[in-house]
Amino acid sequence: RARERRARFVGKNGACNVAHKNIREQGRFLQDVFTTLVDLKWPHTLLIFTMSFLCSWLLFGMVWWLIAFAHGDLDHSTRLQRDPAEGTAGPAAPFVPCVTSIHSFTSAFLFSIEVQVTIGFGGRMVTEECPAAILVLIVQNIVGLVINAIMLGCIFMKTSQAHRRAETLIFSKHAVIALREGRLCFMLRVGDLRKSMIISATIRMQVVKKTASLEGEVVPLNQIDIQMENPVGGNSIFLVSPLIIYHVIDKNSPLYDISPMNLHHHEDLEIIVILEGVVETTGITTQARTSYLADEILWGQRFVPIVAEEDGRYSVDYSKFGNTVKVPTPSCTARQLEEDKSIM
Repeated sequence: RARERRARFVGKNGACNVAHKNIREQGRFLQDVFTTLVDLKWPHTLLIFTMSFLCSWLLFGMVWWLIAFAHGDLDHSTRLQRDPAEGTAGPAAPFVPCVTSIHSFTSAFLFSIEVQVTIGFGGRMVTEECPAAILVLIVQNIVGLVINAIMLGCIFMKTSQAHRRAETLIFSKHAVIALREGRLCFMLRVGDLRKSMIISATIRMQVVKKTASLEGEVVPLNQIDIQMENPVGGNSIFLVSPLIIYHVIDKNSPLYDISPMNLHHHEDLEIIVILEGVVETTGITTQARTSYLADEILWGQRFVPIVAEEDGRYSVDYSKFGNTVKVPTPSCTARQLEEDKSIM
């Protein structure tokens, strides 16, 4: 009976399969509030901003109601005449409130909304009778501008996150191992569906597997960098059309002693591919990831060509992006292949 396949460290869509538990220092997330808001899901972000607006409107609505109450604007008798103790002769001077047309907390709440979102004062407006009202008006405008700035910045960052651009960077579903230039190579295909290019694109690969040190320490997720090769040399790639990226299985490779017979017995083997670059249209760095388990590596196959010249230009047939064909390949490890060559 086949053993159960190990859990992925990185999913095929690039998501990391890691759960963070028992984090005691939760307060650290509040030290970087903006990044925390950007990382939240859309419903949580919208709920936080909605509650921020409602709480600020209610708070300043209460402040406006207290100002009106302290000044006597809610007392209808003082609206008709001044205190007769003032000893004024002739008709009573008109009463000037701090804010016109505030009769209750509801009208104060509506005035708070009008001040903060600049809907328009209408029948309510601040007079020059109360300096405290003018100060509260200034403070509420500043608070409203700060909330709006944070909200707009957060929405912009969430809609332009790097992983959105990575959705159009695709990897072949399977990787292959076959001969290239007389050497066993691990190969995969990568492509970009958009016409806008990824500038300064680089690609790297890691092998993640469980290892144990000489002292007996067990490392469940040991990450080992391995050298990738591509048609233009080095790790930088010109991703204007799909490319086949390959890794030469030599004596420095973690795949040096793997043969087609024991390939699928390496349940702890996972190969992670990471592509990074700068989006041409926005200048934002993006990263696309995928992984290959042992049963997703095809021995003795290679990718079919998908680029052809038609009418003076090159066309790419993405319907064959992941197609492979069988090719003659030795059924031995790279170590045995090199030993056989040295004997010959």
